[in-house]
Amino acid sequence: ETLEVTNQQASGRCWLFAATNVLREHIAKTLNLEKFELSQSYLAFWDKFERCNYFFESILETADQPTDSREVQFILQTGVHDGGQWDMFANIVAKYGVVPKDVYDDTYQASHTNEMNHLLNRSLKASAVKLRAMVKDGAAEQAIQAEKSALLGKIYGFLCSCYGEPPKVFDFEYVDKDKKYHREPNLTPTAFCEKYVGDLLKQIVSIINAPTADKPYGKVYTVKLLGNVVGGREVRHLNLDMDAFKAAIIAQLEAGKVVWFGSDVGKWGNRSGGIWDDGCFDAELISGLDVTLSKADSLDYWFAAMNHAMVITGVNLVDGKPTRWKIENSWGDKNGQDGYYVCSDSWFDQYVFQAAVEREYLGDAAALADQEAIVLDPWDPMGTLAD
Repeated sequence: ETLEVTNQQASGRCWLFAATNVLREHIAKTLNLEKFELSQSYLAFWDKFERCNYFFESILETADQPTDSREVQFILQTGVHDGGQWDMFANIVAKYGVVPKDVYDDTYQASHTNEMNHLLNRSLKASAVKLRAMVKDGAAEQAIQAEKSALLGKIYGFLCSCYGEPPKVFDFEYVDKDKKYHREPNLTPTAFCEKYVGDLLKQIVSIINAPTADKPYGKVYTVKLLGNVVGGREVRHLNLDMDAFKAAIIAQLEAGKVVWFGSDVGKWGNRSGGIWDDGCFDAELISGLDVTLSKADSLDYWFAAMNHAMVITGVNLVDGKPTRWKIENSWGDKNGQDGYYVCSDSWFDQYVFQAAVEREYLGDAAALADQEAIVLDPWDPMGTLAD
């Protein structure tokens, strides 16, 4: 059993909604709550701020390259937007903590981010021109960092005008399932996180299923220029074959815990019916075209990649083998079954690419998680962001 679905509205915050939905289940069980939601806007605010700093540092790091170099073009074209990955969520929580949603609720701009992102990215490009010119003109490092700090100050003010200023201290008030009232005054976001989340995020490993020739199974991969907190933990993916990948997810579900995962939801879906199934439509029969692609070819030829994060809340097992999976989405409760969806196991095989699983459920693969990461190019498919 899980809580009611959430709604990211007209924003690309699915990775934050899915991740906070994992944490809220943990907190709700601890506090015996019937309803509970963590603030996605609080984390989105700090992610935006930190990602602007990450952008500036990346621009400075590549200032010796021409603007048409592939790395500089990647930085400029990516800019700052709503999407993210699991380790980026863990970075923000580690630095800023979490707060309940009734402490820091959505504003219109938080849930309708297009114009905010447009203005922010235009400003970042103007700032990139200025910073690169300072490097070219031989400005002192102290002067460059002072300019960067001034730019970040303006960005902080802009974000406050969109989201509201994030809380530094708050009172945590709630009524549990037994109708008993509780109040904990003067909590900081990090103190709240330490008390109710603990070291859970440190125990979670990002696993992927990427069956391409350039990524042998059993290895850990990271992606250059992918991140949000400068100096934070790197984005790391342990690549597992599908059997091991599923086994870890199933083990966590059997322990009564939901699982964050990333997939390509643009393929073979029926949104109103709440179904993802590659057997829903027979495209070759309808079109007369050959449309068959393996998962590896879909990645190598940029047909499919992770673009949306959700939560796996259940699996149907027949003779120990999965046949379909239950999914909690963050698109509100108007589609599917009150916002919950089902995917077939064959769709899972083809279009699920990433999951975040606690180390204890990885089995023998847990020993592989701490190896040195192989660095992938910034434009590798495993660097795509869920939004």
